[in-house]
Amino acid sequence: MILLIDIGNTNIVLGGMEGDTLCFQARMRSLRGKTADEYAVSLRSVLDVKGVDPREIEGGILSSVVPELSQSLGQAAEELTGRTFLRVGTHLDIGFRLKMDQPDRVGADLLADTVGALALFQPPMVIFDMGTATTMTVIDPNGDYIGGLITPGLRLSMDALTAGTAQLPAISLREPPTRFIGTNTVDCMTSGAIYGSAAMVDGLVDRVESELGRPVTVVATGGLMGAVAPYCRHEIAYREDLMLVGLLALYRRNHKD
Repeated sequence: MILLIDIGNTNIVLGGMEGDTLCFQARMRSLRGKTADEYAVSLRSVLDVKGVDPREIEGGILSSVVPELSQSLGQAAEELTGRTFLRVGTHLDIGFRLKMDQPDRVGADLLADTVGALALFQPPMVIFDMGTATTMTVIDPNGDYIGGLITPGLRLSMDALTAGTAQLPAISLREPPTRFIGTNTVDCMTSGAIYGSAAMVDGLVDRVESELGRPVTVVATGGLMGAVAPYCRHEIAYREDLMLVGLLALYRRNHKD
């Protein structure tokens, strides 16, 4: 079994792959204060719950946007399994060119998303990842990474709206909007969040297609993107497992038996 670890700002996603089969998937909170020993305990508990013996882990790969957790969780995973884990970065063979001003500053999550998308779809494409931040990555017709943009994530934006206003309540973004034109405060906020995000995605895709001069495939991932994609006017190829697909492809591309 190959253990895939994606460390995000809010959550850590774990995946166990046997061949091309996802045997388990789990989430832990990203807690910056935890030590390697504490993460070893948490990781062992997750594997126990999923019925996985750490000795079954043949190898692993770790992607992180939280540098302080890369060390502690990476050390925990290696000590628990006795295996050396690959770390996602531009030092790996990623299979595409990074046409960026500072290619070494491109986030590990964006690299893994791109590898996953290129394994599943044909360029040109745009890749949306809606997490703590919402990112858009643009892949040109040659399969090269040519840039993108980063905006505050949907949940982060709504939390800021609630915290910065006296009368607007916290709302669930898992409940679909009942109508486009809201007739009460909660409906107005839900519609604004979901339809506003969908309109942003559609507008950004239109601008990318205008700049590239051709249609693109729209690939999307991230927890909240599943709530937004149905309201987009562009066809969206939503893959919740896109990061794990990319991590597995990177592992296979770079692992030496």
